[in-house]
Amino acid sequence: MTQSLTQGLTRRKTILATAGTMLALLLAALDQTIVGTAIPRIVADLNGLDRLAWVTTAYLVTSTTMTPIAGKLGDLFGRKPFLLVGMIGFVIASAFCGLAQDMTQLIVFRGIQGLFGGVLFATVFTVIGDLFPPEQRGRAQGLFGAVFGLSSIVGPTAGGFITDHWSWRWVFEVNIPVGIIAVAVVLAGLPYVRSKASWRDIDFVGAFTLAAGVVPLLIALTITRDHAWTSPEVMELLALAVVMLVAFVFVESRVKQPIVPLHLFKNATFSVSMVVGFLTAFGMFGSILFTPLVFQGVLGISATNSGALITPMMFGLLGASTATGFVMRRIKYYRFLGTFGVAVMIFGMWLLSQITPSTPEWHVVADLIVVGLGLGTTFPLYLTAVQVALPRQFMGVASSQIQFWRNLGGTVGSAILGAVLANRLPDYLATRVTRLHLPPALLNSLPKGGSANSILDPTLLAKLPPVFVHAIRAALADTLHDIYLFAGLVLVAALVSTVFMKEVPLTSAPRGAGFGEAAPVDEDVREEREPVPA
Repeated sequence: MTQSLTQGLTRRKTILATAGTMLALLLAALDQTIVGTAIPRIVADLNGLDRLAWVTTAYLVTSTTMTPIAGKLGDLFGRKPFLLVGMIGFVIASAFCGLAQDMTQLIVFRGIQGLFGGVLFATVFTVIGDLFPPEQRGRAQGLFGAVFGLSSIVGPTAGGFITDHWSWRWVFEVNIPVGIIAVAVVLAGLPYVRSKASWRDIDFVGAFTLAAGVVPLLIALTITRDHAWTSPEVMELLALAVVMLVAFVFVESRVKQPIVPLHLFKNATFSVSMVVGFLTAFGMFGSILFTPLVFQGVLGISATNSGALITPMMFGLLGASTATGFVMRRIKYYRFLGTFGVAVMIFGMWLLSQITPSTPEWHVVADLIVVGLGLGTTFPLYLTAVQVALPRQFMGVASSQIQFWRNLGGTVGSAILGAVLANRLPDYLATRVTRLHLPPALLNSLPKGGSANSILDPTLLAKLPPVFVHAIRAALADTLHDIYLFAGLVLVAALVSTVFMKEVPLTSAPRGAGFGEAAPVDEDVREEREPVPA
């Protein structure tokens, strides 16, 4: 385990370390939003429309799989080496993405980029726990949340500008100067903590079985956009995932330094935080993923303006995240902040489910702000609680597991909610059109396939009578009504789960536990931490 070289950091070092870590997060977070606007130009240049989805899927699969592995390795060998390796590898992979000559090369390099992105996400939030005492982490996480918000707001605009004025390749190359600055700041500010661990402590079998289980699971879920859930491709991948994940659990229960110590799930704070993180991802992706369909499909707003209208949700998220960081250390039963936050999300989902083609734009924006406020409450709350509830030597595992379960929940939610969209939309469309009593000749102009993209083609819609277009928008509103209600029902399970979390006092580590050192268990919280001994 890591041992401290210092008993603390100077203010200057702390500021430098925080700035470098925030730049590392910006590097990974910005890449997730800046690339999307360049996709059409990439497809046109590399001529790979049939493999378009894999540009995103490759990054998602590798980054999600790497996150828990990197979290454990950071606990064993210290955070600074992995933060540096993650940034340097991410920058190099970005450069290769920009140099890709065909779609296959781009997909491979995006997968490699995702590996290092997973290292960054696992390490960044753990460093917060190293740099700040528990009573200050909520505020720090508000700052780091602002980085996510900044990337969500700036990324799409910056991606469009770079693509239009330079080249889509610079969407990847722009990571190089940001990465160089981040590496320099981290080298100067973040201390290195020596480790007594060796390569023999690495759970290679656990890492392999975890990857062999998570990769087919994520691929199976992502290809449900083009394949039925009962198709051989999906079923075979899911079967392989189940077998390998069972093998992973078997391995983890028998090794000395498991990637995911299973006994951590006996701790109520840890297990509830994972469940809530997984389930709230349904709400997050339900609102973010399908909101463009609300603006463009139901309300008929242009793609450019619809992107700008999603921005207020991020401000709501950031505001709630920052406020929660301040409030949670001032109240005794802070677990009910999570209950309140999830309840607000459920209310936001209900508001979104009431949208019709006649709903004003400002009403939808207000609904999204409500969802953002609820979601923002959960971010610093459960990350801080988990970091405090476990001994310091599990800091990386705890922080990376939060990210892993959120990513997994978002992927599962996207697949299931996408299936609801694909199954319900054709029926609602047929019902709405039938009510119009249109002539058979006009009915033949009904868009085929029933997918959201096919029925929202601007060129096609311009050729249809207004009454027919209204029926299409109403059918999409009916479908989104079901999607948001379904996401709300999943959040009800999250709401119930929040009540079972146990508070751990948000107190500083005892004297003598410096940067990166395993802190002894305080007597006043021993009962909470007993299931996860050091």
